[in-house]
Amino acid sequence: MKKINDLKNLAKKYRRDLFEKIIILKQGHLGSIFSMMDIVVTLYHCSFVRFDEKNKTFLDKVLISKGHATAALYPIMKDFDLIPEKEWNNWGHKHSLLRIFGNNSIPGIDVTSGSMGHGIGVGAGMAISFKRTGKNKKVFVIISEGELYEGSTWEALLFAKHYKLDNLTVIIDINTLIVLGKTKNCLNLDPIRDKIAGLGIKTLEVDGHNLSDLISTFETSKKLGELNCILAKTVKGKGIKIMENERRWHYYNLISEKEIQQARKELT
Repeated sequence: MKKINDLKNLAKKYRRDLFEKIIILKQGHLGSIFSMMDIVVTLYHCSFVRFDEKNKTFLDKVLISKGHATAALYPIMKDFDLIPEKEWNNWGHKHSLLRIFGNNSIPGIDVTSGSMGHGIGVGAGMAISFKRTGKNKKVFVIISEGELYEGSTWEALLFAKHYKLDNLTVIIDINTLIVLGKTKNCLNLDPIRDKIAGLGIKTLEVDGHNLSDLISTFETSKKLGELNCILAKTVKGKGIKIMENERRWHYYNLISEKEIQQARKELT
């Protein structure tokens, strides 16, 4: 397992690499990507998602239900030698393998996603298949809190609970913002923990940017031996001050040269 400072540096590097790419492409969802970056860094670089070095494949599955943030995985896949440097450099050009919304033609990306509210259903399907075929595989599904507006999310949670899918962990990235504004103003979801716990699902809470706490929470989740849901409190656009908690950075936004230089300083 990597040290905390190493994880912090990796998370900052990944944010920096993605920022440089997306300001060139002038499209993408930096706010949503940055809010979950520390979560995926912890999952992959602390071996909660197991990697078969010999066959260059992950033994466990991570589904990014909030598909507009799938690019958060691209620099991680590059570090695991699944995305060649050539493809990383080609991102944004014609016939590029990498896109704003990930799909399962990209190494390390298990499902095509984008339409909200389907990730848990797909993950539950994988989890029950692994159980019935005797495969020792774990499924992690990362969703946005906005997906709690979708009925399919709750149907999938009911399914997962009914079939006792102890190999499934749902992580909710709670950055309090959707494209329309604050969730509490659009349609208040609170108390999220009580609603999910009311289904009989074990629920944990964590600061989604505190790497020590993330490690501890994932360790607890692993030891539970039952379906569980992790509520990760995050900041949209975490890492760049002008983007933090700003609805307009749900999408790519116009940014001045002065702001670019300031962002680079913050990510150094």
